Amino acid sequence: MSLPEDEERLLPLAQRWPRASKFLLSGCAATVAELATFPLDLTKTRLQMQGEAALARLGDSARESAPYRGMVRTALGIVQEEGFLKLWQGVTPAIYRHIVYSGGRMVTYEHLREVVFGKSEDKHYPLWKSVIGGMMAGVVGQFLANPTDLVKVQMQMEGKRKLEGKPLRFRGVHHAFAKILSEGGIRGLWAGWVPNIQRAALVNMGDLTTYDTVKHYLVLNTPLEDNIMTHGLSSNLVGLHKATQ
Repeated sequence: MSLPEDEERLLPLAQRWPRASKFLLSGCAATVAELATFPLDLTKTRLQMQGEAALARLGDSARESAPYRGMVRTALGIVQEEGFLKLWQGVTPAIYRHIVYSGGRMVTYEHLREVVFGKSEDKHYPLWKSVIGGMMAGVVGQFLANPTDLVKVQMQMEGKRKLEGKPLRFRGVHHAFAKILSEGGIRGLWAGWVPNIQRAALVNMGDLTTYDTVKHYLVLNTPLEDNIMTHGLSSNLVGLHKATQ
């Protein structure tokens, strides 16, 4: 039942535009998480690229000549040789990717749960619906985010080109988008989308199913209500579950 226009204007923004609010909330949470963890991602990428470049140049003697050893020494080497802020080099496309991906999958999942599948008469959301909804939400979210994911990977590969002494291809994120678009067209921005959405479907089958199950349990068995606090607690428990796997 729709409210009169005057009463609707008095509602909080989260109730007036619930889908947009969830997209923004998910995007903000993803941005904070990405900023906090990006140095680890960068260090991992540097170690991978360093090993590949060293093997290409030196073969079996590459292990003895590698300038960094381990995550901590690699991170310290980046700080000492390039500066502290270089630990966040290339974070912009990663943030773009997570805003689109996280926001897209959560909005899709909410729409599937509330409109397409619907809850049972006792307001329970069956597990099989959570599984299917999570997989479909992962597919939609990753498909929307594939261009940003592609640019993120391409920007990370610039570090390998630098180690090999080759000229850099991109001047920045927007130049990378423009160059990929000019060389491969619209379809070029979705290169590799099939394996990406397959992985996202499986990941979100676990993430969103666990999230919905935990939230439902908290609402039924604790004084908590279905609000932003419960959503945040459920998300944190899902993150803890992933970290212990």
